[in-house]
Amino acid sequence: MNFSSTRLFEYIPKIIVPALFATLRMLLFSMLISVIFGTIIGIILTVTGSGDLKENKKIYNTVGFFVNTIRAFPVIILIVAITPLTKFIVGTSIGEQAAIVPLSIAATPVIARLIQNSFDEVDRDLIIAAKSFGASTIQIIFKVLFVEALPSIISGLTTTTILFLGSITLAGAVGAGGLGAVALTYGYQRFDDAVMYTIVFILCILVFLIQGTGSLLYKKLK
Repeated sequence: MNFSSTRLFEYIPKIIVPALFATLRMLLFSMLISVIFGTIIGIILTVTGSGDLKENKKIYNTVGFFVNTIRAFPVIILIVAITPLTKFIVGTSIGEQAAIVPLSIAATPVIARLIQNSFDEVDRDLIIAAKSFGASTIQIIFKVLFVEALPSIISGLTTTTILFLGSITLAGAVGAGGLGAVALTYGYQRFDDAVMYTIVFILCILVFLIQGTGSLLYKKLK
């Protein structure tokens, strides 16, 4: 194993730093998109699956089927499988913009179930009490469920973000770019362990930062 690299300090500003920002952009935009759509789907699952709100088993089973189907796909397979859709949406099937499409699709059902499970943990007596005071379904969702479930949602989003940071890194193997592509191309394929372990170190720092931020928010909201 070769832990020395004469080009490491040359790679850092020219290759590694741009790859780091590309990874952060992919993580930010894919999580933002998936949180928006995942929250909407999570609300639909909660409302249609709950006898306390607007139970509708047909909608619940249909949405649940699609959520479970997408969750069954490993991210790297999903990236390849929906290449035509990705190319249709962003005009290319490689690069960070192309990676955001499948990553968002992969993360959305995970977050939808996260939202649903967090809502299910809320004491049902609170919902019944809110309904007895004349609260509408929308009011119950945003003034009861979200308020009570927010710490659990933050905790789940922290774990999901870390999970999809790993998926983004893995996506570098199929043309997504970012730190994963640098580790593979400049580290593994060129037998340059200094580059590869520098990427690993950076990813570890990112994980610690994400987990620390999530834990801090959780404690403040708990």
